[in-house]
Amino acid sequence: MIWAPYSPCAVGCLTGDEERVPLATTVFRLIALCVAVLAVIPLAAVYPLLGAAERTAVARGWCRSLLRALDVRMIVDSPDEAPAGALVVSNHISWLDILAVGSIRPGRMVAKSDLRRWPLIGSLAARGGTIFVDRNRLSTLPGTVADVRAALLAGARVVAWPEGTTRCGVETGRFYPAVFQAAIDAGAPVEPVTVGYSAAGRPTTVTAFLGDDPLTASVWRIARARGVAVAVRCHPVLPPGRNRRMLAAAAASISVLAPRVDRLVGVHSGQVVNSHPA
Repeated sequence: MIWAPYSPCAVGCLTGDEERVPLATTVFRLIALCVAVLAVIPLAAVYPLLGAAERTAVARGWCRSLLRALDVRMIVDSPDEAPAGALVVSNHISWLDILAVGSIRPGRMVAKSDLRRWPLIGSLAARGGTIFVDRNRLSTLPGTVADVRAALLAGARVVAWPEGTTRCGVETGRFYPAVFQAAIDAGAPVEPVTVGYSAAGRPTTVTAFLGDDPLTASVWRIARARGVAVAVRCHPVLPPGRNRRMLAAAAASISVLAPRVDRLVGVHSGQVVNSHPA
């Protein structure tokens, strides 16, 4: 198994033809984003001491506040809430995926170890119970799977992106099976989720976070874009079964084959959670 899959997508996938808001609006959004990030610092100190319900409310509220700061509208198509102790798996396009999925399915995230080094965000993620995975060290994989299994057995929801890398949303990839072994070992259900993006009513790659693209450049593009919307579709849960490769393939067939549909119709259906016209 290739633990650090190579994405066929690169910065060249970014079309750059999106409609833009005035510079003053962009600056206002960036200020609002900084305020939203800084506002959580006092909560981070006491977050580990909160009860499960309080932690869920804080995580959901913070994710939504960051999306609001950037004027990202969110449309949700979701059945009943996934049961406690479920493994939530999603296709991966952008760092915004974390906020979008976290706003409706808050839980312990599985994220690459690079995130730990991001200024401020890394420390906040660690305090929030993020399970970090080092894709450059295959020897750490069993430990990561064990951590996910323990979290699921403890009744925590765990959110993962098994493609192992981001893609532009046009290209899709298969799900790598390692994290699904944790669900099998814990007897945990798996909920596939699809995330897709549009801008000004059209499919877009402006939100994609690809290759060596700096985070600051990605944030700037999103802040400049007009009418960005993220559609999140939660699919019915899958039983864990006994074969991780079959489980991964089944989840991928549901999650990664749907983004084109979600990007085209998502802005016209579902429940609008954040709505802030640019």
